[in-house]
Amino acid sequence: MEFIRGEHNIAATHHGCVASVGNYDGLHPGHQQVIKSLVVRGRELDLPVTIVSFEPHPLEFFVPHAAPARLMTVREKFAAMQELEVDRFCCLRFNHRLANTEPEFFVEQLLIGKLGVRYVVVGDDFRFGRNRRGNFEMLYSICKRHDVEVSRTKTLELGGERVSSTRIRECLAAGNVALANQLLGRDFSMSGRVVRGDGNARNWGFATANVQIEVPKPAIEGIFVVEVDLPAGNSWPAVASLGTRPTIGGTTRVLEVHLLDFDQKLYGQRIRVRFQKKLRDEVKFSSIEKMCEQIEQDIVRTREHFGHIRSRFAS
Repeated sequence: MEFIRGEHNIAATHHGCVASVGNYDGLHPGHQQVIKSLVVRGRELDLPVTIVSFEPHPLEFFVPHAAPARLMTVREKFAAMQELEVDRFCCLRFNHRLANTEPEFFVEQLLIGKLGVRYVVVGDDFRFGRNRRGNFEMLYSICKRHDVEVSRTKTLELGGERVSSTRIRECLAAGNVALANQLLGRDFSMSGRVVRGDGNARNWGFATANVQIEVPKPAIEGIFVVEVDLPAGNSWPAVASLGTRPTIGGTTRVLEVHLLDFDQKLYGQRIRVRFQKKLRDEVKFSSIEKMCEQIEQDIVRTREHFGHIRSRFAS
């Protein structure tokens, strides 16, 4: 799969494709429905499948303090789309120029002119261009004049409610990890490189892997039962803390993972943390001793969640 970073890297060889446009944060089953239909049409027309997305998220550009939490990094989107048989991921830099692009210009100059799309599929809530003025009807009208086929997929629902990135974020913020995972069709996860921390957790008897947070705003906070996907390809039971660590006066978000009965070094390696259940909110304890007592209880509850740890997760 090819990664096209920015409009200036769209080359003549990229002309001629089937495409979809969107943020695709989370790549939930609704997104996958769109992409799978695109792949089918691409194979029918013998054309490469292109996904056009944006970085940063438009709201991170306009109102950073009020932007939605990220469900995925660009790296994670790329990997997930590769599994869905996408051929090209075109990631456009969202800046003042793109924000002020009229929807007609976006379709005619970029989608049709540069990418040479022959077929476009979008979700039923698709909006684009300056002031989000563009919609499916406008896209259809413009593409029809250029003999470009356009379609849209119906909203995917679960339990009578629409499956959306917004709904998934709401579930995660409320601590309903099980429902969020159901909506995603997989465990919500965060991946990153293990970096050296301050060493406090090890001194307290709870060695942790400090995972570098790669999103501007995580979608989840608190203490969780998790599974960690390791570089060797196996997974491991763990308890994770994602927060500012107020008991020791922390101010920045940190993702710390305590892998149960694990004594290997992970510094510098990338791991994936898959969230399964929220144990509690992060709180400020009156002392380090009180905090350690609670961590011990968190570990006990995590062991209870996994049950026969040693037999299931034997190395």
